Amino acid sequence: MAIRPIVKMGSPLLLQTAELVTPEEFGTPELAALIQDLQDTMQAMDGAGIAAPQIGVSKQLTLFGGFKSPRYPDAEIVPFTILCNPILTPLSEEMVDDWEGCLSVPGMRGLVPRYQHLRYQGFDEHGQVIDRTVEGFHARVVQHECDHLFGMLYPMRIKDLRDFGFTDVLMPGLAELD
Repeated sequence: MAIRPIVKMGSPLLLQTAELVTPEEFGTPELAALIQDLQDTMQAMDGAGIAAPQIGVSKQLTLFGGFKSPRYPDAEIVPFTILCNPILTPLSEEMVDDWEGCLSVPGMRGLVPRYQHLRYQGFDEHGQVIDRTVEGFHARVVQHECDHLFGMLYPMRIKDLRDFGFTDVLMPGLAELD
């Protein structure tokens, strides 16, 4: 379909809670077209995931995984997932700090704490229930992408701003990807 422009940090849209995908929208050509635009944009940008607000659409829709992102060369492949109206439930208090970047915060990386074990629930593009228990990078990606649906960007989660900076300074080998 189309590679869409990425909405960047500073836009009020990225600080809002996105609208739910309604039951009437599941399985429609309009939702399919939005998903295709998200997928095309994510792949063109080598992203690990993307959320509808990042392309200017206030919908609780995210997709992630499906290929090895060069932006995260050491991470395992996460199964391709389309997730609407998510609910996240931490399964333990264990948090792990790791480096994150974001298409909406280009050229930057930060050390972000995330739950290590997580259950996520929601719906696929046809309204079928998704209910998964995940850990590690998969859990991190889900939390990062779902944050976009609730007005949160990863820099807001960084505990110490000394752990936030330009990718070309922090990780010179990855700088050309951000």
